[in-house]
Amino acid sequence: MSAIRQSIDIARRPEEVYTYLTDATHLPEWQASAVSARPLDGAPPHVGQRLAVTRRMGGRRFPMTMVVMELDPPRSWHIHGVDGRVRGDVRGTIEPLDDGRRSRVTLALDFEGHGIGKVIAPLMVKPFARKEMPRSEEKLKHLLEHA
Repeated sequence: MSAIRQSIDIARRPEEVYTYLTDATHLPEWQASAVSARPLDGAPPHVGQRLAVTRRMGGRRFPMTMVVMELDPPRSWHIHGVDGRVRGDVRGTIEPLDDGRRSRVTLALDFEGHGIGKVIAPLMVKPFARKEMPRSEEKLKHLLEHA
């Protein structure tokens, strides 16, 4: 599948945006489908860190484990799902704007289906995520600019 890619400009410094976005505990604050998110093996975020994330779709809860694959502060990060029928792959980048006073956040989200997930991912999960992503980024912008 091709990744869903969305960008938004935020009036906060890249370092502040990066710190917020790479702390998994903030996911439920800005993503409507995220019910909970917590590190399984300590903080701060580090390569190899495992994250327990529970999402809600259509009234059902879906627990999953994700692993931090890459961190390049304050420019980029990559997390990847390692269990479940549908595994998310998230890549984020932050570009400095206005001499570092603002940031452009770009999120790229893709899915890997396993078993029945090969059918569910393109028919249900990806359209749901495509619809949710712009609203999530707007909420992220609002939270960070009005904190």
